[in-house]
Amino acid sequence: MPIPEDVTGDEIDKDVRQELQSLPKTLAEDVAKNLVMVARLIDEDPEGAYGYSKVALRLASRVAAVREAAGFAAYANQKYGEALAEFRAARRMTGTVDLWPVMADCERGLGRPEKALDMAGAPEVHKLDKAGQVEMRLVAAGARRDMGQLDAAIVTLQSPELASNSVQPWTARLRYAYADALLAAGREREAREWFAKAVEADRDGSTDASDRLAELDGVEFVDALSEADEDVEDGQDATGESADASPEDGGKD
Repeated sequence: MPIPEDVTGDEIDKDVRQELQSLPKTLAEDVAKNLVMVARLIDEDPEGAYGYSKVALRLASRVAAVREAAGFAAYANQKYGEALAEFRAARRMTGTVDLWPVMADCERGLGRPEKALDMAGAPEVHKLDKAGQVEMRLVAAGARRDMGQLDAAIVTLQSPELASNSVQPWTARLRYAYADALLAAGREREAREWFAKAVEADRDGSTDASDRLAELDGVEFVDALSEADEDVEDGQDATGESADASPEDGGKD
């Protein structure tokens, strides 16, 4: 697959670069460039990211960072079985538990929420950092919802992290998940309160909490451009004048 000229491979994380040092220099550069493309495209063009991940995998399947990148690319394309296999391979190579929550979420994607819950109660969870533990809580709550256990999902999300007033990278998503679970349980007033709290914490727009809040408040957004197009179709220009009115007669008979 083509690599843009502005991609050098030096953009990758230093830890990944260190992993690639086990490869011949030219090969390491090629792998690095493909990993950069995976990271660049995974949010906006997951299929493209998946393609580059397959190239990197073909070039260096014994590098943990490559297997992890391939896992996330597959995950972004909802190829959960493939993603889980790649994450497991990366974990075997590194011995770390960092991927445990996303592995559990793959089990959800494969229609096995019970397995995800088993993983949420495993000893590996205690080895996760705070962000990983919050992510695991989100996955466990999602598994409960998959099983129709709304009340249990709500209880799962109730935690010191949810109650804290400090804003962390995970705060908006945690509050959003809690609000969404409350709304699904018919607790609209509480849901509105937590969607508002999610908006306060969502500094980078990672959720659509503001839209959900507006929807609960009955706010309807109107596309001004679409309205102008409709006016033109109805015989009016964008200023509201009749499209048949001529400058000479001012639109009068």
